[in-house]
Amino acid sequence: MTVQNDTTKEPENTFLPLSPAEAAALGWDEVDFVLVCGDAYVDHPSFGAAVIGRVLQAAGYRVGLLPQPDVSSPDSFKVFGEPRLAVLISGGVVDSMVAHYTVAKRRRTFDEYSPGGRPGKRPDRAIDVYTGLAKRAFPQKLVVIGGVEASLRRFAHYDYWDDAVRPSILETSGADLVSYGMGEHSIRAIAAGLAAGKPIEALRGTPGTAHLCEFADLPPAYAECAGLARVRADKRAYAKACAIQMDNQDPLTAKPLVQRQTRLYLVQSPPAPPLDGAALDAVFALPFARQWHPAYDAAGGVPALEEVKFSLIHNRGCFGGCNFCAITLHQGRRVTARSAASLVAEAEALTRLPDFKGYIHDVGGPTANFRVPSCKKQLNKGMCAGGKHCLAPSPCANLKASHVEYLAILRRLRGLSGVKRVFIRSGIRYDYLLCDEREEFFRELVAHHVSGQLKVAPEHCAPAVLKAMGKPSIATYERFAARFAQLSQQAGKEQYLVPYLISSHPGSTLADAVALAVWLRKNRIRPQQVQDFYPTPGTVSTCMYYTGLDPFSLQPVHVARTADEKAMQRALLQPHLAANRALARKALAKAGRGDLIESLVGASGGRKGEADSTEQRGNKAGGVKGHKAKAGTAATVRQNGNGKTAGRGGSGGKWREKQQSSGKKRKR
Repeated sequence: MTVQNDTTKEPENTFLPLSPAEAAALGWDEVDFVLVCGDAYVDHPSFGAAVIGRVLQAAGYRVGLLPQPDVSSPDSFKVFGEPRLAVLISGGVVDSMVAHYTVAKRRRTFDEYSPGGRPGKRPDRAIDVYTGLAKRAFPQKLVVIGGVEASLRRFAHYDYWDDAVRPSILETSGADLVSYGMGEHSIRAIAAGLAAGKPIEALRGTPGTAHLCEFADLPPAYAECAGLARVRADKRAYAKACAIQMDNQDPLTAKPLVQRQTRLYLVQSPPAPPLDGAALDAVFALPFARQWHPAYDAAGGVPALEEVKFSLIHNRGCFGGCNFCAITLHQGRRVTARSAASLVAEAEALTRLPDFKGYIHDVGGPTANFRVPSCKKQLNKGMCAGGKHCLAPSPCANLKASHVEYLAILRRLRGLSGVKRVFIRSGIRYDYLLCDEREEFFRELVAHHVSGQLKVAPEHCAPAVLKAMGKPSIATYERFAARFAQLSQQAGKEQYLVPYLISSHPGSTLADAVALAVWLRKNRIRPQQVQDFYPTPGTVSTCMYYTGLDPFSLQPVHVARTADEKAMQRALLQPHLAANRALARKALAKAGRGDLIESLVGASGGRKGEADSTEQRGNKAGGVKGHKAKAGTAATVRQNGNGKTAGRGGSGGKWREKQQSSGKKRKR
């Protein structure tokens, strides 16, 4: 992808217009595209709508933004008048239902993507609502939907909030096209076609898009998965369809993929190729203001910016292959990365911001320590299909682990004038790190890039659960934790691991939850925040949750479905909390492990000497106070589950999600 210079004359770092007056100030008398978004407008490369708007602007198009429009009337969509080419719609950085509801289906009271964090600024199922209004406002105009909500719902899919299978979002919304995945390639191709006067029929087949059509209009060759009616009636057919969909997401090997909906047929064209390094550099060099629009100043701004304002995204894609992650269906498994020069230029720009204090908060992405392809094979044969993973259950023999480039970049960033510290706060794949024969990166990570706590994701300890998750064995984590302790001690630093844990993931029985509770006790980990599994659209784990089957092997998978079993599994991860003690005792008794009640919960009340408050964790970094074990064993690392800085809260809390359009945040 080549990003051209904008043909208009806007000064650098001005915002895209939110009103006719702002458009007129830029010398515009019309817009080519109206871009509707479910989030407030933050002009920063971590926010998908801003990226798409800037990419189109750089190609010479005029884009008017409608962030969080009033949905009481289609008149609110007519602010800029009728766009010359099309209406573009995104639900926002995360799916609108995920943004609005906790895993317990309770309404969230805070929305980090809205002004002042106030909830209620976008509707439920935002893509459907916005598209309906756009079609009423401009009946003759093409409507293209994109972003996370559109991407992950492009096939017939299980919807946790309806507890039912919904049709493709193209059917429920009435949109003309989905631009799925990271949309820079496809949106430029669509824009060029429309500008040339091509009809919608000529745009179908654009890589990275999906559309609905009649049977007679299907492509001459395609793969097909079971249709809507069948996947609603037959969970085995749903699981098989999921496997086919996941296996057709690599741009080298994917076929056009067809799935019948209620009447029409969904056609997914093969994915667009990921942006290469030069194209990524060009996107990040666009004139982002790196701030929320001034219209939100009075409300206190947009809270989501705080997490990323002084951070750098250096990569896209993830070959980690966690089954609960939506990356495969959105960004893809191919990793591409920005150049060192691009990252240094962005870091230097950060140092010139008036509120920069000398700290780069993160140099990361979907996975912080991926910069190169997992193996040479994928470059000409594509990623492996059939549910195979590069790292789990053990590293593939073809895997080539290297941190050479990443380490060189971190060193350059550390040496910049005005930079005091450079941290890594995105998740580190510790199993990949251990595959690197050179320990140089590990040593420098510990010495220079941990801000007191390092986020890592063992997620569970039970073998069956880790297999269902697509994660490595817990022994791998223990080996990493032991070495982390040794290196921290050698560096003279008191540092902590923040292990992410998921309760009630498919595959987890009550006995597995007990095993995790025992493992936590043995390793002196008392989580302050635990994540219940959240069945969001577009993941293999959600397929397991709905069908009770592994989609690749079709073997049965245990699913905790009742509120009672979920609550017991969760309570076992935090038996020290007063609110959980009765449930934890009940769970241990039901699992036939009454012998553990005394050690895990206490005979009556908590374990002797333990309190519910965080005071017992003592110091600033949040380690378990008073536990000094010898370096060299897994238990020696002072660990906690306090995810405050990790941003992955428990039920109802703020959490991050790998659904984010620009690749970093992850919410469950």
